[in-house]
Amino acid sequence: MGDLNVKLVTTQKQLNDFTKRLLLDVQALERMIEEDWFDDSPARIGAEQEICLIDQYYKPAPVAMELLEKLDDENFTTELAKFNIEANLPPLDFTANCFSTLENNINALLEKLRKTANSMDIDFLITGILPTLRKFDMEMDNLTPLQRYHALMKAISKLRGRIYELRIKGIDELNLKHDSAMLEACNTSFQVHLQVRPEEFVEKYNIAQVLTAPTIAIASNSPLLFGKRLWSETRVALFQQSIDTRVTSEHLRDRSPRVTFGSKWLQNSILDLYKEDIVRFRVMLMTQLEKDVMQLLDEGITPKLRALTIHNSTVYRWNRPCYGISSNGKPHFRIENRVLPAGPSVIDEVANAAFWLGLMNAFGNHYPNVDQLMDFDDAKSNFMATSFNGINSEVKWFNNRKLSVRKLIKNELLPIAREGLENNNVAKEDIDRYLEVIEERNKAQQNGTTWLLNSFSKLSKEHKTKEEIMITLSSSMVENQKKGIPVHQWKEASMNDIDNWHPSKILVEEFMTTDIFTVHKDDIPELVADIMDWQKIRYTPVEDEKGKLTGLITSRMLLRYFCIKHKLREEKEKTVNDLMIKNPITISPNATIIEAMNLMREKSIGCLPVVNNGKLVGVVSEGNFINITGSLLNILKEKGIK
Repeated sequence: MGDLNVKLVTTQKQLNDFTKRLLLDVQALERMIEEDWFDDSPARIGAEQEICLIDQYYKPAPVAMELLEKLDDENFTTELAKFNIEANLPPLDFTANCFSTLENNINALLEKLRKTANSMDIDFLITGILPTLRKFDMEMDNLTPLQRYHALMKAISKLRGRIYELRIKGIDELNLKHDSAMLEACNTSFQVHLQVRPEEFVEKYNIAQVLTAPTIAIASNSPLLFGKRLWSETRVALFQQSIDTRVTSEHLRDRSPRVTFGSKWLQNSILDLYKEDIVRFRVMLMTQLEKDVMQLLDEGITPKLRALTIHNSTVYRWNRPCYGISSNGKPHFRIENRVLPAGPSVIDEVANAAFWLGLMNAFGNHYPNVDQLMDFDDAKSNFMATSFNGINSEVKWFNNRKLSVRKLIKNELLPIAREGLENNNVAKEDIDRYLEVIEERNKAQQNGTTWLLNSFSKLSKEHKTKEEIMITLSSSMVENQKKGIPVHQWKEASMNDIDNWHPSKILVEEFMTTDIFTVHKDDIPELVADIMDWQKIRYTPVEDEKGKLTGLITSRMLLRYFCIKHKLREEKEKTVNDLMIKNPITISPNATIIEAMNLMREKSIGCLPVVNNGKLVGVVSEGNFINITGSLLNILKEKGIK
């Protein structure tokens, strides 16, 4: 959980004063390591559960502040957006029945959350990216109204500017512009922490880097964003681009993104990571600082190192070093695994944690000095490949072996994970329960990503609209999560899974046609006629070279034109500009389906171009309403409602 008591650095004096304290914190940390201040008790584990709040129609519910007030539970806290919250799990000794305890603790918090949420007519979903998210959900109106988040948004905009371009390509392609870093709020994670002693930190951290690729491959759960099928774990691409503070320049200068896998193996100590982050990244936020840290050390008091902690919270390593203070008052280090997505069920999340933690505990016994066995670039390339391709990826492993991730997990990693858990005397029942989930998921080739993509494909073949597909996926996920079923046992989503679908709540953005065919005003009518014939459409928008809507051509206009031309044997050639409606009636993507229907009925028109900031983004026609009506009637029929 981040420090909420922060603010934007606004003056050079503030920046210089905070930087001095930041450098002092590094010196204090170095002194604590040298003087052996650190907690030497058995390792502990922890987790943070991020959660999507949804309304009764499975859309984002931006009511986090009201919900948290009603919950009145210190284990729950805010996230960047009003439709997300976070549950912080208490740390546990890494032994005995720690994983079943973790699962029980998560379920207890979620049950309390569900009761309170249901009293407000909302619910929640744990998933890497909520399928029903819409672009306008990312507007600043949905930013959580706390100083920390406003300061973060302003700091990123100050470094980067106001325009954010998101370009992600997978099966589909997503290209859009946005006016803030709120796009990061699309991501929800299940973050796992492992306490690590200073003397073993370098080895453990490098192992964590190696393990990132197979971990994300087996655990991926986020292939969809705004209805587009993108990366197997789209969170990776989205997070890097949404928080990127770099700007393009004329020269080939290397700049590091604030969301980073890193650039090389760790060699000396955790201090190298903190120092690199100070060197590479400007201070973005500041906070009220504690008493002089060196004086605290002289007095035998463990300092909080607030300046270092705040700066560390604005650099987003996928394996993040963390400093904290244990309940016994001694400082400790943790490695925070930030790559795991939330969901698709609690048992899946805990299985992912057990798999990763078991590997972290025994991997060095089999592969000591991983930095000597693998090039860092290969570890990074493996991470990117598995983020894109998921469970069916190949990775470059030790001794230059090319392996499929599934074979690697089955033949090498699962046995090592089991050994690692046994070495810490984790209960056999826990080991069998959670590693079996990983084993069966790997065998079935079905994790959250493959389930979502297979369900998406099935529903698409049934000619469901994007709105219907996203609602169906979300509804099915909610029900499977409530049943506690691991994802490898989930059946493909069906429209029967929808408990509550009200088409009247649909927005134009969610049901409009976006794969549209357009012409320019100087084109010939014969081109338009062939386009309409080939694509079986009745309306063709006219746009200019910059995508601005300039007119609309209908099939009736073309029919009239060709009839007159034939009867009068006109030889004068006309262009689209001579025929088109020059100021067609349009609608915004944020309007509701009811508003669109009423406008079309009132104006007696069969097509509405959808325009945002003057640009053509889609089309609504009678066909869209026929599809929605047909789906609604089919749902009623399948549920036995006459």
